[in-house]
Amino acid sequence: MSDHLSALLAARFSDAPQVAADLAQVSSLQAIAGRGSCRSFEPDPLPLETLRTLGAIALASPSKSDLQQRDIVIVDDAEQKSRLLDLVSDQAWTAQVPSLVVFCANNRRQRHLHEMQGLDFANDHLDAFFNASVDAGIALASFVIAAEAAGLGCCPISTIRNRAAEASDILGLPDHVFPVAALAIGQPAAAPRISPRLPLRATLHLDRFSETTTADIAAYDAERAAGQPYANQRRTDLYGTSDSYTWSMDKARQYSLPERKGFAQFIRGKGFRLD
Repeated sequence: MSDHLSALLAARFSDAPQVAADLAQVSSLQAIAGRGSCRSFEPDPLPLETLRTLGAIALASPSKSDLQQRDIVIVDDAEQKSRLLDLVSDQAWTAQVPSLVVFCANNRRQRHLHEMQGLDFANDHLDAFFNASVDAGIALASFVIAAEAAGLGCCPISTIRNRAAEASDILGLPDHVFPVAALAIGQPAAAPRISPRLPLRATLHLDRFSETTTADIAAYDAERAAGQPYANQRRTDLYGTSDSYTWSMDKARQYSLPERKGFAQFIRGKGFRLD
């Protein structure tokens, strides 16, 4: 058991830690360490009660100050699911998603509590948006862990925010409620693969933050290129092709072009102040 968890972490990190003896026998940790995003599913949608149960488990996760500023929309209607997936159709794999749920940040309910109690909402600034967003993210992560523990496959779809206003209209989201991410879920058609992560020396710190070095990124680039080379290169129309296409090149290309330039305007349109 200890060797299995060690092997999973070694597949993920070039500088994986020695597994602590008291954690080595925890099977759920092996599932988390060995997880991968699933983009190939069996066609049948999951039973509604399965999705409701996973949603309840996800909403049992931590919430900032017990404010509970997140909601999950299970998209059961086939036409509505199709309309939402059309918004992210630039990712071809999403066309075959069997079941879809959307995680929403909800600061509306907190404001309603203030109206009920006759108290001012004194924190109408960036933190209201941030707290609700983080709460939704915690629920998303917890849902994924629960679903994968049940043998299901998942893949978050953050690109729903590229067309957040349209998604919001389809879902009927009122002011101060907005989509954070969708989640594709179903029975996996193939076992997801483990994607290596940046070395822990770049992302896991002790006492004080330390910058990621160019050498660390270059080593990770080489590891990814050797073990999991990219099948396609991003935006070759602008940047051409590279004989040594790397993770850092892919991510730099991705964010060299504007994305979601109107998202702040959309959030302000939902009633949030971002100062």
